[in-house]
Amino acid sequence: MKTTGENGRARRNGGRFSAAVLSVAAAAALVLALQAGDEARGAENAPAAAVARARAVVQSRRAGAGWERPLGVFDGHGDLGLVERAGSATYNPQKQEYVIEGAGLNMWYSTDEGHFLWKHLRGDFILSATIEFLGPGATGRRKIGWMVRSSLDTDSPHVSAVVTGDGATAIQYRKAAGLETSEDQIGVNGPNEIQIERRGRTYIMSVAHQGENYIRKPIEGLALGDEVYCGLFICAHNATNLEKARFTNVRITVPAPEGFAPEREDIASRLEIVDVATRNRTVVEESAKTLQAPNWTKDGRSLIYNSGGRLYRFDLETGSATMIDTGFAQAVTSGHALSRDGKRLGFSQIVTGAAGTSIIYTVPVGGGKPERVTPRGPSFLHGWSPDGRQMVYAGKRKGNTDIYRIPARGIKETRLTKSKAVDDGPEYTPDGRTIFFNSDRSGTMKIWRMRPDGKGQRQVTTDGLQDWFPHVSPDGRWIVFLSFERDVAPADLAFGRQVYIRMMPVEGGEIRVLAYVYGGRGTIDAPSWSPDGRKVAFVSYTGSIRS
Repeated sequence: MKTTGENGRARRNGGRFSAAVLSVAAAAALVLALQAGDEARGAENAPAAAVARARAVVQSRRAGAGWERPLGVFDGHGDLGLVERAGSATYNPQKQEYVIEGAGLNMWYSTDEGHFLWKHLRGDFILSATIEFLGPGATGRRKIGWMVRSSLDTDSPHVSAVVTGDGATAIQYRKAAGLETSEDQIGVNGPNEIQIERRGRTYIMSVAHQGENYIRKPIEGLALGDEVYCGLFICAHNATNLEKARFTNVRITVPAPEGFAPEREDIASRLEIVDVATRNRTVVEESAKTLQAPNWTKDGRSLIYNSGGRLYRFDLETGSATMIDTGFAQAVTSGHALSRDGKRLGFSQIVTGAAGTSIIYTVPVGGGKPERVTPRGPSFLHGWSPDGRQMVYAGKRKGNTDIYRIPARGIKETRLTKSKAVDDGPEYTPDGRTIFFNSDRSGTMKIWRMRPDGKGQRQVTTDGLQDWFPHVSPDGRWIVFLSFERDVAPADLAFGRQVYIRMMPVEGGEIRVLAYVYGGRGTIDAPSWSPDGRKVAFVSYTGSIRS
C-alpha cells in the first residue's frame, strides 16, 4: 500500500533503486552490464550506491536460477524485478501447502519487486487460498496475495489481491505497462481467506476472516490479455530483508463452460477432506470424471461416491477406487447413504424406460443384488434411522416434493411434510429424535427440523443464503450444510457455483464457514462426516485448465 512518506521517497529517487538516482531503464542496463562482466562500462556514470545494489541484484539472480521451476500445481517461480536477495518457494505434498520467501522494495508505482509463484492460464478462472505471514516481519507494509500479470516483466500490467502485514486489504492494478499502480481498498482488516476471479475483463477480489462469508470487490475493464501469469506472491517492502508466508487450501479453478450440461457431460472433480478443527483441506483424489456425494464407511478407511451411474469405494490408504457391484442398477444418482451399522448401502437408481423417475434400492455394503424399497418414484434417498429400520428421502408426488419415511424393507411410505414448497435432504440425528431437512417454504431455501413423525416443524437457519442438505455429526452436536449465494433461486440445486460448506450447533447458534468451494449439486448431497466427527468429505469441481 502507498503512504505519504513512501510516495515522497519514491518520487525523489525514481521509486526504484535504493538511494541511487537511477531510472528503471538505467538500473536494468547497469545490471545487464555487470552480468556480462563489463563493470567498467556499466558503472561508468552510476552512483556508488546504485553500483552496490546492482552487484547485489546480479548475485541474487545467479543464486535464484531461472523462472522455469515447476512446483506443486504451478509452472514456475522466481524473482520479479531487481531484487537484491534471491527468494524461494517450497511445497509440502503431505500438507499440500506452499511457503514463499522473498525480498523486494515494493509492488507499487510503475514496477514490481518480490517473489512470484505462477501458472500460465487462459480464459476465466478462480484463484483461492488461505494465507498467513510467518514471523513478525520488518515492516507492516510487506505484502502477500494473488497476482495476475500479462508478463513477467517488472512493469507488466497486472491485477493483484493484496493483504499487507498490518492488515490493509486492497485490489491493486496497473492498466498498462509502465503506468503507475492504482488500488481500491476493501474494509476488511487482516483477512486470511483470499480469492481473485476473472470473468472476461472483470476481476473480482473476495476476502474473509476464516469462518466468515466473503466480502467482494470488482474491478472492470482490465485488458491483461487472454494468456496471463497467475499465482501467489510475496514482497518484503524492503530491499535487503526476506519475508516469508504460508499458503494453504490453494485452488486454481476453471468454471464450467457456458451451456455445460452435468447430466450428459463430465467435469473434473477433486475428492476432498476438510479438518473441522483447523479447516485445512486435503485433496485425496483428482479425476477427469464427475464424482459426487462421498459417504464415509463406518471403519473410516474408505469413501463411497457415485460417478457415471455407478458406485465406487475409494480406499484412503492406497488411493485406489473399486467399483461396487450393484447388479442391474447402473444409473445410480447422488442419493446414497450407508446404514448406521455400516452393513447396508442404500441408493437411488434412475429406472430404465421412465426418464426422471428414481427408485430406492439397498445392497450389502460390499455389493450384491439390489432389493427394491420404494414402491413409487421419483424417490431420492438421504438417510437411515439410527436403528437401521427406517429410511428417509425426498419424494416427488403429483408435482410436489416432500419428505417421506419408509421401512428399510419397503412396504408403505409415510409422508412427513405437506407444504407446497420444495422439502428435501432429510437426515436423522444420531439419537433418532429429530430429522433435519431443507425447505424453501419461507421464500428462501433454509434448514428446518422436525420430529420423526413429522410434527414440530420449525426453521433453523435464517440468513439470506440458500441452504441445502444438512448432515449431523456422529456425536449429534453439529450440522454441516451447503450454502448458495443469494443470486441462486431457492429451489435451484445448481451445479458449478461458488458455494460455502457451513457448520453450526445442532441446537442453533453461530454459523461458520468450513470451506469455500466451487461446487453445488454433488458436493455434499450425502452424509459426509467421518466416523470420529473430526472431518468432512466433499467434492469440488473445475473445468479444463487452459494453460
